[in-house]
Amino acid sequence: MSLTLLLDLDDTLLDSNMDEFIPVYFHALGKAMSKHLPADMLLKYLMQGTEAMISNDNPTETLEDVFSREFYPNLDVGRDILDPEIARFYEEIFPSLSYLTKARPEAVDFVEWAFSQGYRVAISTNPLFPKAAIDHRLRWAGLDPEKYPFEIVSSFEGFHFSKPNPAYLAEVLGGLGWPEGPVLVVGDDSVRDLLAAEELGLAAYWIVDDAATLPEGRKMPLGRGKIGGLRNWIESIDEKMLLPRYQAKTAILATAKAIPAALAAMLSNLPANAWTDSPHPDEWSLVEIVSHLRDVEREVNLSRIQTFLSEDNPFISADDTDVWAAERGYAEQDGERALRDFIAARMDTLAALKNLSDEDWQRSGRHAIFGPVTLQEQLGFMAEHDRVHLRQIYKVIRKE
Repeated sequence: MSLTLLLDLDDTLLDSNMDEFIPVYFHALGKAMSKHLPADMLLKYLMQGTEAMISNDNPTETLEDVFSREFYPNLDVGRDILDPEIARFYEEIFPSLSYLTKARPEAVDFVEWAFSQGYRVAISTNPLFPKAAIDHRLRWAGLDPEKYPFEIVSSFEGFHFSKPNPAYLAEVLGGLGWPEGPVLVVGDDSVRDLLAAEELGLAAYWIVDDAATLPEGRKMPLGRGKIGGLRNWIESIDEKMLLPRYQAKTAILATAKAIPAALAAMLSNLPANAWTDSPHPDEWSLVEIVSHLRDVEREVNLSRIQTFLSEDNPFISADDTDVWAAERGYAEQDGERALRDFIAARMDTLAALKNLSDEDWQRSGRHAIFGPVTLQEQLGFMAEHDRVHLRQIYKVIRKE
């Protein structure tokens, strides 16, 4: 079985009590910055920035961007002074907080077994900390990032969404090239991990005591237990049970938001020739794929949404958009501009989706190929189209 694992960190791989950890962390940071600003001011705007990150739903801004906008302008000290002090704090002082946590040897055993099986492993910890802090916490767990080949370790520098937004898990999958096989979310939090997984359509394993329960009406995860029992559970489960199901409205919306964020991260700072190179002569280059996504977003996706909303049971034609690559000269276009234009068009689509009522999602139409469809099903096709081309982009970048 080729399995992708999305592993939470706190109270999953690392024994930590965040209710105890956070106050001590804030106190230590306040003390380290005391020569520049009062501790109460630091705490006020640190919390304001954190709340802004948690509520962010904009795929064009990283969490670091969101935090910085809420934090630095409210202080009387410039970033040129504060940033070196903050970096020194994470390098020299933050490691001393390890006493508030405890490694779980069985978690290390599980991770090593997962790698031995050829599984893809991502650390899907809530990305509200900078990477330096998350790397330290991985070391406290006995999972040094320098030793273990985690494909993703989410942090606020590169991520746009946080838990429990299902777009966060979609962004993790996007960074992995959106794997086609089974996926398992492993975490301890019934909302940040389990509910987010459920809304994206992913199977989940709950790290929990036997007596724990979920609120009435909540769906039980596929598995539950201690981290030490996870290997046996995976070995016993039918892998088909772990295949994602992306048909729900929440999954479609999460995909629509995460795709531009994932693409921006993948395609940033590419050399100019990378946009036009292709590992196979008969396959599209990056600029051709992104130009295709841009034009489909502009001329197909948003148009179809508007058609469903403005007409009763409309006929939806099957457009052959692949021919546009040659007809419109995608290979000669500017890749970075095509990406910016795709993201701008996607933001228009997201604005349209935000205004849909539950009844709108169920409006009916007649598709030239698929027959009777609802708007939700049509949007599901759009989301799958996104995932297919993101996988394609990922393979081109990796020259597979």
